[in-house]
Amino acid sequence: MSKDTYQHLEELRQYMRGKHVDAVIIPGTDPHQSEYTCDYWKYREYLTGFTGDNGTAVVTLDKAGLWTDSRYFLQAQEQLRDSGFVMYKERVPGEPTVHEWLASELGEDALVAIDGRMFTLVEANRLENFCGQNGFMLATDFFPSDAIWTGRPELPSGPASVYPVEYDGEDVDSKMDRVMRAVKAAGADGMLVTALDEIAWIFNLRGTDVAYTPVVMAYAFITNHDRVLFIDQNKVTKQVKDHLKQHDVKVKDYDEVEKFLSHVSERLTVALDPHRVSDRLGQALMCSKIYIASPIIDLKAVKNEVEIAGYREAMKADGAALVRAFMWIEANAAQGITELDVDNRIRQERARCELYRGDSFHTIAGYKEHGAIVHYEASEQSASTLAPDGLLLVDTGGQYLNGTTDITRTITLGNVTAQQRHDYTLVLKGHLALARAVFPYNTYGSQLDILAHGPLWQEGLNYGHGTGHGVGHFLGCHEGPFQIRMNYIPAPLRLGEVTSDEPGLYKTGEYGIRIENLLLVVPAMSNEDYGDFYKFEVLTLMPYDTRLIDKSMLSPEEVKQVNDYHARVLAELGPLLSPEEQQWLAAKTQAI
Repeated sequence: MSKDTYQHLEELRQYMRGKHVDAVIIPGTDPHQSEYTCDYWKYREYLTGFTGDNGTAVVTLDKAGLWTDSRYFLQAQEQLRDSGFVMYKERVPGEPTVHEWLASELGEDALVAIDGRMFTLVEANRLENFCGQNGFMLATDFFPSDAIWTGRPELPSGPASVYPVEYDGEDVDSKMDRVMRAVKAAGADGMLVTALDEIAWIFNLRGTDVAYTPVVMAYAFITNHDRVLFIDQNKVTKQVKDHLKQHDVKVKDYDEVEKFLSHVSERLTVALDPHRVSDRLGQALMCSKIYIASPIIDLKAVKNEVEIAGYREAMKADGAALVRAFMWIEANAAQGITELDVDNRIRQERARCELYRGDSFHTIAGYKEHGAIVHYEASEQSASTLAPDGLLLVDTGGQYLNGTTDITRTITLGNVTAQQRHDYTLVLKGHLALARAVFPYNTYGSQLDILAHGPLWQEGLNYGHGTGHGVGHFLGCHEGPFQIRMNYIPAPLRLGEVTSDEPGLYKTGEYGIRIENLLLVVPAMSNEDYGDFYKFEVLTLMPYDTRLIDKSMLSPEEVKQVNDYHARVLAELGPLLSPEEQQWLAAKTQAI
C-alpha cells in the first residue's frame, strides 16, 4: 500500500469514526459539475492517487473501491496498485455498481455520507432512495476535504476577463433577455445558474480557473429585476467591474451564495437544473422551485454568425500550426523524440498565433500500442520514443479567442502494412459518410451514428466511445445538448451547432486509429412537402494521411470527397505557410 494513500485513507476512516459514518462516497468533480476541476476540489485524487477525469471512490471502515469507465481501466490499475483501493469497472457485466457494492457491504441502519456540494439534486435523490430501500441513513453534510486534507491547494486566484462582443457576437443584455424568456415560459421568476461554462457565456466573462476551459469560478442568480454574480471579488478587475455595472450586475462574494439563497423571497419561483445544481444549493432555496433543463445549454450551443466566422478563422490558424508540427514529427521521428515532445511541439506551433490561449484538452499522442488506449495521457514514465515505423495517433485541440478546435489525425511513420491501410480506410469511410450526411429537421444523433459505425460493423468491428459531441466557442471542448452516439440522447441537431466527427478502431497491444474533424450544421434544402433538410460544413483543415488509404475500398463519391477536401485544405492554409511548408502540404494533398 502506498504510504501516502495509506495515511490519507486512515485519516479519513478516523474522521468517519468520529462522525459515526459507515461509508462515504467521493466523486471526482466540483460543486459546479465541471468536466475539469481545479486542484482545490481534487480530494478523490488526493485520497486514492488516481488522476483520471472519471472515477468515484467509496470507502467503508474496512474496504475501499474506485469505480471508473473503460477509458481509464489501464490507468486505474496502475495508479491504484498498493493503494488500498480495489478498481471496479463501470458498465461491465459481473462487476458490481457502487450501490450493489454498498448493499452487500453494509448492515441495516448504516450511515452513508456524502459532501452535498459534489452531488446534483438528481444524484442525491437517487442515493436517498437507494438508502431508504436498503435500510440505510444518508447524511449530505460530510466534508472531509475541508476538515482533514493536509496541504490542500488554494482556490484559483487568477483574474476574470471580459470576453469582447467582437468575438462573441451578442451582449449580456440580449443573452439575459433570451434566458429569462425561457425561464418565464417554464413558469419561474428567476434561475440559479451554477455551471461555469453557462456563467461565462451569459456574462461574457472568461478566466483561467480550470484547466483547458477558459472559465471563472462563480455562481449566478438572475430574475427580471436582479442579476447577481457570486465571485471572489479579488478576481474582479476594474474592467470587469465596469462591464458588470454596465449590465446592472450586482457582485457578491463566492462564498455568500448559500446564505443568499436561503433568504430568497418565498414569493418567488426559482428554476433549477437538477442535473447541474448541487444538492447543497438546491436545499438552501426555501422558496417554490421548478426543475427544468437549463435553457442556457441550448442557447449557447447554437452559434451566431460572429462565432461561426471565428471558428473558420481559428481552424485556419490551427491547421497551419498542425502542418508545421506534423512536418517536424516526420522529420524527427528517427531522432529520439517522444510522445511528450509531440505534445510540446504542437503547443509551441499554436502559440505563434496571437489569439491562442492554450489547449482545449490534454493532447493524446499515442504511438503504436498507446494509440489503442482511447484516453491515453503520456507521462515522463510512460512516454514512448518514436521511430520511423508504425502508427501515431494524435488527438489535440486549441483554445483561441475566436474559437475552440478539436482534431484527431492518425499517421504512419513508416513500414505501412496492408492491414493498417485496410483498418484506416474503414474508419475513414465512416468519417466521410457522416460528413456528407443530409438529414431532415429534428434528426437526433443516434439516427446518424450508424453512418460512422457502419463500415466497421460490416466486418464485425466496433468502437465504444461516442462519434460526436458538441464543441463550445472559446469555452468547453465538450458540450451539450446533443451527442452523436449509439444510445439515444433526446436533443436534435440544430442549425449553427458544431459537432465532432470521430470514429475509431483500437487493437489492443498494436495500434489505434481515429480520424476527427469538427462539423457545422448548415441548411441543405427546403421541401414544401417534407420540410427543411440540413447538412454539415467541415470546419477542420488538415489533410488525411493518404499513405494509409486503400483507394480500392473507396467509392468514386468517397474519392471525390477526399480530393475536394484536400484541395480546400491547400487553398485555405497555403497563404499562411512558408514556401517549404506549402510544398509539404501540396504533397500531402495530392489527388488520390
